[in-house]
Amino acid sequence: MPRHSLAEFEAVPYPVLDVRAPIEFAQGHVPGALNLPLFTDEERASIGTTYKQVSQERAVHLGLEFFGPKMSAMVKQAKKLVPGKEVRLHCWRGGMRSGAVMWLLELAGFKVHLLDHGYKDYRRDVLASFAQPRQWRVLGGLTGSGKTDVLHQLTLMPGQLVLDLEGLASHKGSAFGAIGQPVQPTQEQFENNLAAAMAVLPTDAPIWVEDESRQIGRLTIPPGLFAQLQASPRFVLEVPRPARVAKLAAEYGAEDPTLLAESIGRLQKRLGGLATQQALAAVAAGDFPLMVELVLDYYDKTYTYGLAPRPEEPPRTLVPVADCDAAANAAQLLQAIATI
Repeated sequence: MPRHSLAEFEAVPYPVLDVRAPIEFAQGHVPGALNLPLFTDEERASIGTTYKQVSQERAVHLGLEFFGPKMSAMVKQAKKLVPGKEVRLHCWRGGMRSGAVMWLLELAGFKVHLLDHGYKDYRRDVLASFAQPRQWRVLGGLTGSGKTDVLHQLTLMPGQLVLDLEGLASHKGSAFGAIGQPVQPTQEQFENNLAAAMAVLPTDAPIWVEDESRQIGRLTIPPGLFAQLQASPRFVLEVPRPARVAKLAAEYGAEDPTLLAESIGRLQKRLGGLATQQALAAVAAGDFPLMVELVLDYYDKTYTYGLAPRPEEPPRTLVPVADCDAAANAAQLLQAIATI
């Protein structure tokens, strides 16, 4: 079977069935894939132990013993998952598991396309994709500048392409970034989702992305991609501090005070004991502008240090704006680019 690019894989018009065990699927899978496990987690572990401690032949026989009684149920489940009865199928490396399920489904009238070399090959392509050169435009700005809002606004404007790293990571990037967000995916799944999002973007056009540190919550931006972002031109929104304080105070004021207090506690070493106590007291009193002012002292200092120009870095374009109006700031950003 010929190899397919990630972009071609994302364009497959029929469902993908992943026959690996649930624990493997949970660790990472092709975005949008459906899990039809041949073995339970316990059965897979038992087969692996038998393979190592007894023999391959005994492990195969044990697998058949597990497989036989569940064949009818698997076909019924496959019909529920894929009523159209045409699927792309894979296991870890295109071996016996996918071969057995392919045989079973074809016997039941399915049209099955086997993923060459399985999920292992897919992961190799995912990791390799991050080194593919792209034309990045990195949007920077101090905390509270509304960078994510501006990126979302850019997606509504003709010709503007955006990669939302924080959306893919389910995290806003700061100590408060997990509040109000879904649980973060595993690192493996983040990479898969990221590669899928990049695969549908053209390689010959500029793509906007938010300025991030290497870590977004507990997830890490893949090295190949991060190196490209570090070497790409930056456009820095310069939003007045009062506007940033007002924006953040409105956002945090709508969140659970307990979660805010926990996030402030994680910053204690950086804020210092007095500022931490003052910020916690401000949260308890519902004084969110004061809480934000105290926390911004740390974030502004950190981000300003990170913005210090270095000889080897590409030039930065500063974009002064009046407030956090996302639509106006997106338009101002494009005006700034037009004058370069």
